[in-house]
Amino acid sequence: SDGLEAVRVSKVLFVTANLVVLAVYVVGSGLWVRSGDAWYRGLERPSWQPPDVVFGLIWPYNFAMLGVVGTLIALNLTTGRFVWIGSFALSVVGALAWAYLFYVQQTPAASAWALAFAALCTVPMVIVAFRYNLVAGFAMLPYLVWLCLATSLAAGYAALNPQA
Repeated sequence: SDGLEAVRVSKVLFVTANLVVLAVYVVGSGLWVRSGDAWYRGLERPSWQPPDVVFGLIWPYNFAMLGVVGTLIALNLTTGRFVWIGSFALSVVGALAWAYLFYVQQTPAASAWALAFAALCTVPMVIVAFRYNLVAGFAMLPYLVWLCLATSLAAGYAALNPQA
């Protein structure tokens, strides 16, 4: 009975940790991205930048999958939970560093490095998701692809706007 209670508490803690990291990500990125919008609109854009509507579609999907897949992993995997939550927290640090460096500090080159770090930290998350099941793994691939695209965009902004 005590063993089952410990397992239940562990699952609740991992689900809570995942959702707290996600909430920090959503709130932090939203605050910093909005703070530099006027500066951003004045930059020369890389030719491969998707239209704004794509951003509005991909981010709700990414946030939802981070919440859903993270919760499923927390509830159903024992070995992968630590890798998931650690990698997720580090990925969020990189992503929030990107938002801060790009929009607040207005340093696209430094922000590209932060996003590269976030993307690298996301790879173990995708691996854990695939270990859980194929659907979860494939559901996480758009987030990794998006981080890689965003990294290339930040580098593109740095190259096109050296004065920034």
